[in-house]
Amino acid sequence: MMPAFGFQEHEHTADWELGVWAPDLPGLLEQSARGMYALSGMQIQDGLRQSHSISLHGEDMETLLVRFLTELLWLEQEKGLGFDEFSIVVDSQNNLHAMLGGSVITKLDKEIKAVTYHNLAVETNQSGLRVTIVFDV
Repeated sequence: MMPAFGFQEHEHTADWELGVWAPDLPGLLEQSARGMYALSGMQIQDGLRQSHSISLHGEDMETLLVRFLTELLWLEQEKGLGFDEFSIVVDSQNNLHAMLGGSVITKLDKEIKAVTYHNLAVETNQSGLRVTIVFDV
């Protein structure tokens, strides 16, 4: 039996592919972020913590997912920050408000260049939501 939420790397020829599942959209966004960080081998500094808030809008769940992960990549690449605490709220109009807790990145094994829309479709099933995300590396 599959856990209620999680992520798993899939074999892919050129890029990285990640399957993600969760009972709801905030959970799917959090697991997508955790999976992206796991793929890149990210580690953050212990102790000194930083908070960061994000507010985004997406026309649909797929756009919101890509914008959220792209914002996390920007914070990683431009500010050197990674996050391991997520409090995410998404309203019925696909407006996202997130409070993130994290720290300075101390290790990054591989760089993810971008989150793609390649075959991106959030699917609903009896357990909640599922998506496969392809990352450009």
